[in-house]
Amino acid sequence: MNSKEVIDLAVTAIEDMKGIDLVVIDIIGKSSIADAMVVVTGTSQRHVRSLAESVRLSAKEANHPPLGVEGGDSSDWVLVDLGDVIVHVMTEEKREFYSLEKLWSVGPGDEEPPMDATELN
Repeated sequence: MNSKEVIDLAVTAIEDMKGIDLVVIDIIGKSSIADAMVVVTGTSQRHVRSLAESVRLSAKEANHPPLGVEGGDSSDWVLVDLGDVIVHVMTEEKREFYSLEKLWSVGPGDEEPPMDATELN
């Protein structure tokens, strides 16, 4: 499967399970680990688990089983590694704290100016 097909598979599985604030981030040229990241919020730890499991099962049924799944039964963040596509399923609190969209959206011309030392106090 190509990256677009894997993204579509993951997005469909997430939408079927009512994932919140689904975002696909293109990271081609920013990292060699993958072509895209899918980030979605679950309403609770149980919903996070269910979303990740839905992605895992959909990929397996499509003959594209995940390379790995990280995060346990009581986790606020589950990562599903689909090779060229990495799916992050998080609770709202974890998503706000880690701000993956902001982290991976910064490009070469997007850097913020250095902070003045007086701003740190």
